[in-house]
Amino acid sequence: MTQILDGKTGAAEIRAETAASARAMAEAGARPPQLVAVLVGEDPASQVYVGSKVKGCAEVGMLSRTLRLSAETSEDELLALLDDLNADDAVDGILVQLPLPKQIHEKRVLDRIDPDKDVDGFHPVNVGRLWLDEDGLTPATPTGIVALLKRNGIKLSGQRAVIVGRSAIVGKPMAGLLLRESCTVTVCHSRTVDLPAVTRQADILVAAIGRPGMIGPEHVRDGAVVIDVGMSRLADGAEIERLYPGDADRRRQFETKGYTLVGDVDYTHVAPKASWITPVPGGVGPLTVAMVIANTLKASRRRQGLPAVP
Repeated sequence: MTQILDGKTGAAEIRAETAASARAMAEAGARPPQLVAVLVGEDPASQVYVGSKVKGCAEVGMLSRTLRLSAETSEDELLALLDDLNADDAVDGILVQLPLPKQIHEKRVLDRIDPDKDVDGFHPVNVGRLWLDEDGLTPATPTGIVALLKRNGIKLSGQRAVIVGRSAIVGKPMAGLLLRESCTVTVCHSRTVDLPAVTRQADILVAAIGRPGMIGPEHVRDGAVVIDVGMSRLADGAEIERLYPGDADRRRQFETKGYTLVGDVDYTHVAPKASWITPVPGGVGPLTVAMVIANTLKASRRRQGLPAVP
């Protein structure tokens, strides 16, 4: 019988543990952790995402600020702001929300953040720490996925993991984190020959390609654990019905909003083959925000000379 990997429950547990650690820090007289989010421009999705992180910090007793800059902000102005935040001892985590306006080079911006305050885990120093098995800040989404697997008692050591997608945000760090857990890891991409033949070898299959419903039952072996990182807005009623036949909730969402949120996995047809599977929404998404907040706590404890939370 297929079991659901509930990201909402996992995220709630992570937030509760983060809140307990933040309270313990306060009781010991330590400075409260603080996250600063930098938002350039008026992208609606970015505003919602940053808002969820700020709200999450408040819920666990941590400080947060959002610095809102106009879409006309120059790269030099943004870099100067980051220099100020890097030098501010009261700031533990810095998050620059992507995407940035076209006049700003994203890599220069991300590289300018102090690696010890890089709660997104994108700085080259943190990437190197991951692959050298050194302690550092790791990207929120793949870190949350590993936490979710462990919390549900899913075996990792010795398992064959296949990741579909090689992005620097999910696919590559996911591979590094699963190698740390002693998985045997394969990373697939657009040039992979006979993708279904490769993915059917997976005990743990992670889909992170951003193509709605691409992973079908032919990609999954019986009993595999399936993690769907994708999140797309699908506004074609016929395509929704094909991917989710008879799903009244998705049909109602489409009729109300004109779209429905779907993942990279053809959930209706894949779920019966899987031992565990993440839904979309409600799977991986909630974990990302929770892990950014947990990373801020981790950065703060390290910067204040406190032991890491087990």
